[in-house]
Amino acid sequence: MEVVLGGVPLFSALDAEGAAALRASMQEVRFGKGDVVFSEGDDGDRLYVVSDGKIKLGHAASDGRETLLAVMGPGDMFGELSLFDPGPRTATATALTDTVLLGLHHQALRPWLTGRPEVAEALLQALAQRVRRVNDNLSELVFSDVPGRVAKALLDLGEKFGESRADGLFVEHDLTQEELAQLVGASRETVNKALADFVARGWIRLESRSVTITDLERLQRRAR
Repeated sequence: MEVVLGGVPLFSALDAEGAAALRASMQEVRFGKGDVVFSEGDDGDRLYVVSDGKIKLGHAASDGRETLLAVMGPGDMFGELSLFDPGPRTATATALTDTVLLGLHHQALRPWLTGRPEVAEALLQALAQRVRRVNDNLSELVFSDVPGRVAKALLDLGEKFGESRADGLFVEHDLTQEELAQLVGASRETVNKALADFVARGWIRLESRSVTITDLERLQRRAR
């Protein structure tokens, strides 16, 4: 638990005593695979830190199309936007696996923001990094082709969830092919074609809701 929390901006800004006190203010909640943590449009009153498992953040367009915004794993924080801009949730958070979250109500966090400026600064930095990632993703949608975006998505998932093995980097992402397509912002058919090409070239090996990256260097070059 301490290892997971150590990388969270809220906790990295605090000394050991402060981090322990903040952790005591958090509530552990558990969700089964497929459970919805919160839905788009819900009132936001707390942020969450992933302790174990995976969470996907998605957005539904007015025409019914769905976009997968991010996949969160241990140590990732989400739901903090409503702390600074109270209003309805802008995404739906769903458990991809059995998941353990630590929830922190905004009222419990506010004294930390006013009494410990370094906590507020760390949160704002985390939000700035998220905005930068959104901008990068928008640029990729405009300037990168689908195979390049697929390669980049696999590398990002590998960085977050990858496990080095003798035959390559094993990535258990727990996404369906449709969800992977939503993450890339392309049709399932186009993404499947890119994946099949990578398999044929010997860069990856596909498995059920996982992938083994067998040629990291060439996949990285394709992602550029």
